[in-house]
Amino acid sequence: MVETAELLRTAANEITRYLASLPERPVAAPVEPEALRAGFGSALPAGPSPPHTVLAALCAAAEPGLVATAGPRYFGFVTGGSLPSATAADLLAVGWDQNAFNRVLSPAADAAEHCAGRWLKELLGIPATASTGFVTGGQAANTVGLAAARHRVLADAGWDVESRGLAGAPPVRIVASEERHATIDRALRLLGFGTSAVTEVRADPTGAIDLDDLARVLDQGSGPLIGCLQAGNVNTGACDDLRAATDLLHQHGGWAHVDGAFGLWASANPDTATLVDGVELADSWACDGHKWLNVPYDSGFAFCADPEAHAAAVSYTAAYLVGSGGEAALADFTLESSRRARGFAVWAALRELGRSGVAELVGRTCALTRRFASALAEGGAEIGNDIVLNQALVRFSSDEHTDRVIAEVQREGTCWLGGTTWRGRRYIRVSVSNWSTKESDVDRSAEAVLRAAASVGAVAGSAG
Repeated sequence: MVETAELLRTAANEITRYLASLPERPVAAPVEPEALRAGFGSALPAGPSPPHTVLAALCAAAEPGLVATAGPRYFGFVTGGSLPSATAADLLAVGWDQNAFNRVLSPAADAAEHCAGRWLKELLGIPATASTGFVTGGQAANTVGLAAARHRVLADAGWDVESRGLAGAPPVRIVASEERHATIDRALRLLGFGTSAVTEVRADPTGAIDLDDLARVLDQGSGPLIGCLQAGNVNTGACDDLRAATDLLHQHGGWAHVDGAFGLWASANPDTATLVDGVELADSWACDGHKWLNVPYDSGFAFCADPEAHAAAVSYTAAYLVGSGGEAALADFTLESSRRARGFAVWAALRELGRSGVAELVGRTCALTRRFASALAEGGAEIGNDIVLNQALVRFSSDEHTDRVIAEVQREGTCWLGGTTWRGRRYIRVSVSNWSTKESDVDRSAEAVLRAAASVGAVAGSAG
């Protein structure tokens, strides 16, 4: 035990050193994949190694390939960092090594998730009676939500999909925006619908669903119906009109699922809550914790207004599972049997921030996004969207120039920004989600982007 305690102190010291380096270290550094893999070794060792030797070797091998995604100048992929209490709570979760399948396996994990789930629903504007599943992220949350939708709409049509499958089932209409996130399509593949089952609805110029076209599409058919709505377009941050779209779906007897991986957090701030007006009317919701809530990977939430459908779609029982069956448990709302107690970190983050802290975090990062976009626009960049949340699209003189800027920014390392294609044109996508990002980080990063634009523009000009 003495050796274990010393090993854990060494690991904690390494984590502390790494976190302390985030404000100044390059966000990413070019590294050759083969060289990095070679650092981890080739042949499996023939015999045991002392734990402290293993830990030292791991740190040395990983260091060149670590990306400062947890730092204040990482603006790619809507990635948050990790709040201090959430980081510490996750370390405790690893040390406690609790299986959060049910309360028999871990009463503590069960209690933490019950409390955190209640707090989440308050913040996100979701009915208190909805069920909550602590899942790995937006993909799992969308899959679980759409599984519940599949159960309910087919059960209402007299078909038990859990026992009979989809072969011979009444056809289900899937209606979704042309701007839906790709995880919706993968969920539909995994659930047996296939992507060809989707009837696409046009999006308006902001990326939100076109209500007139939604009404037109809904009027074209009948039978079991699932509609996929969105809170927070991955490129523009735009949100569908959830109140009107959900009402249209319900008028046609459909189920309304909301993919709100980051956009649902708009509910937590009065200045942005109007973007998700009517969110409480939907039937299921998907949301991430490792984005705007800033808890460690991997953390997501699947909510369902119909807990019976939720449990029927994804739960299971077995004779050897003490505590399975009967009243639905938290494990009945997820796809995993053996799962870590990620609810501890969620509880800690919510306890650290409180209602006002979450609201401030959302508001501040939205303001920082506007500051970033303004600085780049003043430097000659084109901003391709209205900044409604924490997403900005930035473009320089051409697709080629924009992509060269992205590559140079990533190489230089002051910040990290990714690229995207929006309406047929290439853009830099700026996503500000990290709790630790300050105005100085944004200003420093904007200067780096403009330097890169000038540099690659000059190179391109001289080459031409």
